[in-house]
Amino acid sequence: MKMTTVPAKHTLHSGIFHPVLRQWQSPNIEITVNNLMYPIFVSDEKTNKDAINSMPGVYRYGINQLENMLQPLIAKGLQSVLLFGVSQHLDKDEIGSNADSARNPIIQAVPLLRKKFPNLLVACDVCLCPYTIHGHCGILKNDGSINNADSIQRIAEIAVSYAKAGAQIVAPSDMMDGRISAIKQSLAAAGYSNKVAVLSYAVKFASGLYGPFRDASQSAPKFIIYVT
Repeated sequence: MKMTTVPAKHTLHSGIFHPVLRQWQSPNIEITVNNLMYPIFVSDEKTNKDAINSMPGVYRYGINQLENMLQPLIAKGLQSVLLFGVSQHLDKDEIGSNADSARNPIIQAVPLLRKKFPNLLVACDVCLCPYTIHGHCGILKNDGSINNADSIQRIAEIAVSYAKAGAQIVAPSDMMDGRISAIKQSLAAAGYSNKVAVLSYAVKFASGLYGPFRDASQSAPKFIIYVT
């Protein structure tokens, strides 16, 4: 019998390169600490710890606060975190230039966490809204509608920047058509196809956390975009 080789259309290595990712894809009968990912709002105020009104007991942390905050949680078995950037002093513009600039709190925090906690799985929210003047996670046309092509290109650029900083998971929280393909292609072109996973946000969008997360990242949109 002649064997036929079918060319691979998808690279799946990004979902199994880390032991925590392999645990997540193993049969899970109950929720344990292994299944949890802890969200952290990282501020560009390096020494601050600011309360978030819509989420009592949750804070925005400057990068100088992260190590002390995380140590007791990791001692209890925490294995994964999801970082959200908060821009309080960075300039905002139409394309979210500071979403991946050297001054960005996520770009600064990821190498620190990878060094201090080498076994920690670090995910980063990939979003423009905290860094745009209009608060939307995309680039807009002159009439205020979404420029989808430019948006997904910019989102992919940010994902690659976070990968280069050391992120092992990128989590796009925008809702632009085609952004997963753009991110995966850009990661592959940069050499990260088997080193960085892409995380779905289905759970957050289907919960009551969307509004509070907007508040936490100080990224509420300035106006509504209607799509027809």
